[in-house]
Amino acid sequence: MTQGHIAGTAPLAIDVEAQKTYYWCSCGQSKNQPFCDGSHKGSTFEPLAWTATKTERKYFCACKQTHTAPFCDGTHKSLTP
Repeated sequence: MTQGHIAGTAPLAIDVEAQKTYYWCSCGQSKNQPFCDGSHKGSTFEPLAWTATKTERKYFCACKQTHTAPFCDGTHKSLTP
């Protein structure tokens, strides 16, 4: 899988709501990080749909290099500036 543009170098804490579906930006171009705003159109990227099973705080990946999409796995710590 092709990895997206690095949109940030730290996870984004989001309070999610149970049973709500979120669309994580995989291309890194969205102005509404970490969520999709349609900026991927015309590319090979697609948003990743994820539905919350409970209301809680989740840490979404902003660097787009994670191996546990849509969530942060710490990969941003190894990125070079």
